Amino acid sequence: MMPRNNLRRLFREGRSTVGTRYSCTWPDLVEIIGNSGQFDYAEFAGQYGPYTLHDLENLARASELTGMDAMIKIDQEPRTFIASRAIQAGFTGMLFADCRTADDVKKCVQSVKLIPQGGIDGFQQGRVMGYGTVRGQPVTLEDYVKYIDDIVIAIMIEAKSLVDDIEEALSVPGIDMVQFGPSDFSISIGRPGKGYADPQIAQALERSYEAAKKKRIRIRAECNVDDMQKWIDMGCKDFSVGTDTQTIGAWARNTGKAIRENLAKANLR
Repeated sequence: MMPRNNLRRLFREGRSTVGTRYSCTWPDLVEIIGNSGQFDYAEFAGQYGPYTLHDLENLARASELTGMDAMIKIDQEPRTFIASRAIQAGFTGMLFADCRTADDVKKCVQSVKLIPQGGIDGFQQGRVMGYGTVRGQPVTLEDYVKYIDDIVIAIMIEAKSLVDDIEEALSVPGIDMVQFGPSDFSISIGRPGKGYADPQIAQALERSYEAAKKKRIRIRAECNVDDMQKWIDMGCKDFSVGTDTQTIGAWARNTGKAIRENLAKANLR
């Protein structure tokens, strides 16, 4: 039997989902996250650091060991190649970054779907197929088609050109979830670093999420625990909270500061 896509099951049941991000390729880190029993999936932020194809397989294995799903954030290019290899490695969720137009969104969906569903992929006998057999039993093409059909497709909305075209972009069949990216959006409008207090960014967020709701596409918030209620009030049911680099960075700053203060009190250098 091929791996189950629990994220898809939660979507079908209308339940909320919680994930967290990481960019370190040490598989044990994924197991640590999964062993907490608090996350539905862990998202590998592949856009932000180096990795190999072997890493993708090891990270997917670590997710499966703890019952989590594996998502990957995919660069603008080469999105088709990365999506294909991640799916074969065992990732069950694809988050596509840096889409600029409705045509970009269409290409993202095509990179996941099989040919009969308007995609470009066919059969690939990789890890997710058990290299032909799973626990001694042959894997059928029907199993493979269902597995690919269940892959969760999420799109980052982070460019003015995409927001201007958002209704057409979200009309592309196959999109399951969207997330607004204020940092990249602020750059795309020539106002780097401006947050949701900026009227243009706030309006773009509202327009994007209203369009998603009309299309019955789920919306995800990437936020801190303290900010969750704001997004819940907006109709968000899906959350990505925390990332390894920020967590380690905060620990280093706060703990390091406390250590230095203790040394100063003791008049030590």
